[in-house]
Amino acid sequence: QVQLVESGGGLVQAGGSLRLSCAASGRTEGNYAMGWFRQAPGKEREFVAAIRWSGAITYYADSVKGRFTISRDNGRNTVYLQTNSLKPEDTAVYYCAATDPVKFLTYSYGSRSVGAYDYWGQGTQVTISS
Repeated sequence: QVQLVESGGGLVQAGGSLRLSCAASGRTEGNYAMGWFRQAPGKEREFVAAIRWSGAITYYADSVKGRFTISRDNGRNTVYLQTNSLKPEDTAVYYCAATDPVKFLTYSYGSRSVGAYDYWGQGTQVTISS
């Protein structure tokens, strides 16, 4: 089992930045791929970004490409999401997720799907005011 705890959310004005963190504990030796998702009220949970174990390969939703950066520090078992140039439409609860590397690459509906991930955090609220 892997436990994930997000932090770093908050209320910022449009154009501002936040750095979200996701700390992993438990069985962290599995070379997990990590992802960030978000869910706004009344909407489905959507993919934001993902990163493979080495940190060398990253993936982004088109809506955040060029504004958000995902990174990881495997020594600290922590994944980060740097969010810049925030917009009101970025308002959502942001969730961290983990999955084993084989499932990440082979899941039928792709690594941007909620079902590709086995472990989830409780989420951190990000609110952007206009």
